[in-house]
Amino acid sequence: MEWMLLPLRRYARFSGRARPKEYWMFVLFLLLGFFILSLAETMLGLTTTDRWFQRGPWWASAGYSTRGGPLTGLFALAMLIPQLAVSVRRLHDTDRTGWWLLIVVFPFIGSIVLLIFLIMSGTRGANRFGPDPVEVGEPELR
Repeated sequence: MEWMLLPLRRYARFSGRARPKEYWMFVLFLLLGFFILSLAETMLGLTTTDRWFQRGPWWASAGYSTRGGPLTGLFALAMLIPQLAVSVRRLHDTDRTGWWLLIVVFPFIGSIVLLIFLIMSGTRGANRFGPDPVEVGEPELR
């Protein structure tokens, strides 16, 4: 649980490096958060579901489109800065600048390239963005 919340403690810290465990545990935290909030919104009737036939092919979303409600919207807004910060630090760990996040503007291929970068193991030892987080440890967790 500590690893899931570590990026929140480093809320807007874009410098330094993030090891894979920090990044992927935060991604898991986000997925769980969105899932739980979506369930709550559905039970409270805060989501809207529309027929899809007017906006897309019959096979898309099994004929329905569901939009998130206010809880998932607020959660997404609150998590935007920590998600960007941990992503930049994760790219730093692979010795890439945070500007590589902009590769997602290229549909499909850009997202695949970014995913590969985020999955890659980090640079062993120090790089231009700081010391190896595996060697240094995580001071916030001590």
